[in-house]
Amino acid sequence: MSLVFFTDRDLGLQFPTILESAGLTVQRHRDHFPHDCPDDVWLEAVGVRGWVALTHDGRIRYKPNELAAIVTHRVALLVIVGKATNAELARSFLATLNPVLSFLNTHPPPIIGTVYRSATGDIAEGPQRPGHVELWYPRP
Repeated sequence: MSLVFFTDRDLGLQFPTILESAGLTVQRHRDHFPHDCPDDVWLEAVGVRGWVALTHDGRIRYKPNELAAIVTHRVALLVIVGKATNAELARSFLATLNPVLSFLNTHPPPIIGTVYRSATGDIAEGPQRPGHVELWYPRP
């Protein structure tokens, strides 16, 4: 079974388009839910479908109802970290795809991982340098 990445509304239109252009299977928030859909509702649907949720909302993991939805519906959630445009975040995510896939293979849902871009100095040396992924939930 191939992975399906679900992009939250906060990742905009460019992020999923860039991932699709690289050959990844992507489902967009706007294609399945109204703009104001509560996070716990789409998290449930993503978990039921077995998709990997991608978000740039770093606060989502601190909200009790959203964390409960992640746990109850066995969601694999990756929080994309970094101050950059959505296009830059997408390119960084693609550069970090191998560590992301390894992370997903070794951590069954429910999980929350944080995906970090490579360090600023590293990016200047080469924008395709991979970042890294850290487990946020469950706590190691």
